[in-house]
Amino acid sequence: MRFLFHQSDHQDRFLLSFHLVSLRADIDVACVAPRHVERSDFFQSFFEKLKRQEEIKKLRAVEDAYVPVIKFEFDGIEIDLVFARLSVPTVADNLDLRDNSCLRSLDIRCIRSLNGCRVTDEILHLVPNKENFRLTLRAIKLWAKRRGIYSSVLGFLGGVSCAVLVARTCQLYPNALASTLVNKFFLVFSGWEWPKPVLLKQQEESNLNLPVWDPRVNPSDRYHVMPIITPAYPQQNSTYNVSTSTRAVMVEEFKHGLAVTNEILQGKSDWSKLFEPLNFFQKYKHYIVLTASASTEEHHLEWVGLVESKIRVLVGNLERNEFISIAHVTPQSFPGSRDLCKQSGYVSMWFLGIAFRKVENAERVNVDLTCVIQSFNDTVYSQANNLHVLKEGMKIEAAHVKRKHLHYFLPAETLQKRKKQSMPGTSQNASGLQRKRTSSDGSCLDSSRDRESRTPDNSSSLRKISKVDTSTAERERLAP
Repeated sequence: MRFLFHQSDHQDRFLLSFHLVSLRADIDVACVAPRHVERSDFFQSFFEKLKRQEEIKKLRAVEDAYVPVIKFEFDGIEIDLVFARLSVPTVADNLDLRDNSCLRSLDIRCIRSLNGCRVTDEILHLVPNKENFRLTLRAIKLWAKRRGIYSSVLGFLGGVSCAVLVARTCQLYPNALASTLVNKFFLVFSGWEWPKPVLLKQQEESNLNLPVWDPRVNPSDRYHVMPIITPAYPQQNSTYNVSTSTRAVMVEEFKHGLAVTNEILQGKSDWSKLFEPLNFFQKYKHYIVLTASASTEEHHLEWVGLVESKIRVLVGNLERNEFISIAHVTPQSFPGSRDLCKQSGYVSMWFLGIAFRKVENAERVNVDLTCVIQSFNDTVYSQANNLHVLKEGMKIEAAHVKRKHLHYFLPAETLQKRKKQSMPGTSQNASGLQRKRTSSDGSCLDSSRDRESRTPDNSSSLRKISKVDTSTAERERLAP
């Protein structure tokens, strides 16, 4: 959908283009301006105008991002607004963004900003049946959100990668209805031989000489573990944030989706089963709780965005540990408890499920995570300093938590709604908690079985992680 608006100061026409998948979905909007409008106008004077709109909430500018963006909520809907300055005196009503010539003489930030609209238009051009594609894509995006694998910034699927995968399924089964396409989606990608790339068409050449995804030319592209390539020039990998752990989680979900849709097509289940939420808080025995806190709401909003964008770095560092097989972060963040907020101000928490590898012929192995956590903290604080966004009161903390103690950090309804799916043998009694917390001197965090009973203070438990006893993790993993 596109529309035009006038800027009264110069009577210049701008073109805004956006794609809305479903009601209450996020909206990506591109503001396209003529050449005499500067990027500074967009991030300064236009930003100030947005500030004065009562309907706009949570407004913030991320000018130093890979794709510079203004983020806000309008009537409860999250909107990402990007800017592109074309090398034309005016923006035509019939501007065709699929034409590569519109990229001529643009800086790389403008090219990246236009990429979303160009990819959307190109995908719709490449699918055999647009309505079947749209309906299938809505189902897959809902499934991905419910199963906790929808967040490109955290290394899972995003809107573009979902669209490319669904479009490829439509190409392979051009006459299939949406219900069949959903099943074929899982059939194709549960057995896909990653890192073989998913392509909707052969990559095209251009005299614009822009950098494109090509592992034959770019050595860094060879390390991408799940490449899903955008079809519009310049072609890019839409899943460059995916790690070994997040790919393993997604492949597991593809296989689960295939089994469920097979049952549905056989009449053994209904479609609601496909969209059942992931039972994340019963999936693992051990979790890392990562918190980001700030003293004011405005600082917290800025801080949370930066911390979230770097969580994939923590996941990557964790999965490189020889004793960790999976580091699985849930995309949803949670507010801190009332007591924690009283102490630290505004608080958000993320949870990472940790699965340990079986250690042969070892009764007890201590896994030291001090350096992993410290490296992550250093990365975030360094980036915040470089961007001049670090404020007094902004903090990151981490804690190791056993599954049976999650209720100290999460609201009861979050865990209770999954109670029916609790794993057999799981103790619901967490009256005691024994934990040695780390301090700056690197003392030990021991995840061995509880020896003392006491009521934990979750605000004091948020400390850097040092060591986890995997002998306990292995005993608990094998417990009935």
